[in-house]
Amino acid sequence: MVAELTGLMDLSRWGEGARLICRRERPHPGAQLSMFDCSEGYRHTCFITNAIETENDAAVAVLELRHRGHARVEDRVRNWKDCGLQNLPFASFTQNLTWLAASLVAGSLLAWAQMTCLDGELKKAEPKSLRHRILHVAAVLVRRGRQLVLRLDEPWPWASALQRAFLKLRSTFP
Repeated sequence: MVAELTGLMDLSRWGEGARLICRRERPHPGAQLSMFDCSEGYRHTCFITNAIETENDAAVAVLELRHRGHARVEDRVRNWKDCGLQNLPFASFTQNLTWLAASLVAGSLLAWAQMTCLDGELKKAEPKSLRHRILHVAAVLVRRGRQLVLRLDEPWPWASALQRAFLKLRSTFP
């Protein structure tokens, strides 16, 4: 459910045309609710925008949908910052430009791997979790009978997930 709450708040500090939009949704299992959300069991998300006001309630829902799409973009930027984009370690502009390019490639590769190879909880995991679960594992890639075989430590908790990801990658690019 999406509602416009502009008339209930003083938004004069936000400038002319500021609007307050609120979305109410059922939280996913295991989500932490704030103390304001616990009474009804719904999660409430609000945002302020200066988009043009219309009389149509469907336009408010479209505006909220556009806002959620932008939030996904901001999540991807936050993930790229976790891949090294947050700090530029060099004094030279050229060296930092190289660092920036490498961190963007790393973030893009992680996003691509999540979209195409990974499933379950790893498909939505943050870069820090992926580094711990996928990238820091000791593995050996061996060739046996004209086939590549990935050998992992069997008691490792994410060995089966990485095996499935490797098989998906091999079937995509034989």
